Order: sequence, then C-alpha cells, then structure tokens
Amino acid sequence: MKLAIDHIVIAAADLDSGSEYVAGILGIAPQGGGAHPRMGTHNRVLGMADGVYLEVIAIDPDAPPPTRPRWFGLDQGDIRARLEQGPFLAHWAARVEAPLDLTRMQAEHPNRIPPAIPMTRGDLRWRLTVPDDGSLPAWREAGHEAGDGLLPTLIQWDVDNYPGVSLPRQPLALKRLTGTHPRAALLRQGLAWMGADTLIDVLQADGPPRLSAQIDTPSGLKTLG
Repeated sequence: MKLAIDHIVIAAADLDSGSEYVAGILGIAPQGGGAHPRMGTHNRVLGMADGVYLEVIAIDPDAPPPTRPRWFGLDQGDIRARLEQGPFLAHWAARVEAPLDLTRMQAEHPNRIPPAIPMTRGDLRWRLTVPDDGSLPAWREAGHEAGDGLLPTLIQWDVDNYPGVSLPRQPLALKRLTGTHPRAALLRQGLAWMGADTLIDVLQADGPPRLSAQIDTPSGLKTLG
C-alpha cells in the first residue's frame, strides 16, 4: 500500500472545548463540519497545507445513541477518562487512493484491516476502517498488541471534493507526526506492513502511549498532543 496522511483527530468532550484547545495552540479555530448520525458524533474541521486537515470530534449530545459502538474509542473507559482532563490529539487517518480499493484490501486481509464502513455527511461519501467494538485500530502479532491511536485508521474518499481538497487552507502545515509507545517495535512492524512507516515516527518510551503533531504556524512551530 501507498498511503498519505489524510487528517489528524482531536478528541474532546464537546466541540467548543476542542475548538478552543486548537485555537489556543495554533491561533486558528476549527469551523463548520457536521454530524455523523451513524456514530452519534459531530465535528469541526480546519484545513491545512498539502491536503491535510484537522478534525475536532465529540459525542453529539443531541443525537440518539448509535446502534453500534462509536468510533475512535469514544465509548471506552480509557478514552473517556482522558477526555475528563481535556481535549487531546487522539488519532490520525491515512488516505488510500485509487487504483487501490479499501474494501477489497480489507476483504483480502480481514485479520489485519478492520471492517471498512461506508459513511456520508452532506455531499461527502467515504469508507473508513472501524473495529466492531469501536476501538482504535491495533496491530497484533504473537499474542501482543499495540495501537492506542498511533496505528492509523484507513480512509478512502468516494468523492473528488473531499475535505483535504475543499477546505480553505489556513497558514498551517503539519511538519511531523510522532508517537511514543512501550511497544514501539511492534507498531513499526504494523506501520511498515501498511505502507505508513514514513508518515509517523514511533519512538520507544515507557508510560502511557502518546501522539503529537508539530505544526508550522504564523507564530512558529507549535505542538498538539
């Protein structure tokens, strides 16, 4: 596979706090976005350079509970506990482009790639990989597992005018995506298999896994984490 960074994901208890977190660091607040009825979430978005964008995502308090677990682990205890401490950079998505087909790839590798779910929001149509339990994707090998937001969700847009193209590009550029994890070697193995090993630096470190993004702004290099 040959992948590209599609977007980075800020998880928040609500959209206002997530937007304030981003604006406080980058100097520009996410806007617009919309709802994802199938997942019971909503978002705001921020366009950056090179077809990359930022998404703030939160559970939609006005939406009925979904019939399945929400994506990005938003229903899981560890994510909810961390959200009580404030918004944070939770995850990232890597884009699959034609002639590759995400649905076919998942069918060929069901033990490596979670189910590819069709989604819509307004005129947007896309497919992305979400484990059945809604957890963040993980790489499993020889009885060990690692993920924690560092292994990307895979996404394929089924429209030409996807957010990386259509959003107004703010004077922001993602310079480096970095993760720290106590099982960094296992994660690097999974990233290499996916063709995403050049998109993120994964470093060995004890303690809770963390994801950070260095972004060039008009006020200098800033870090989301």
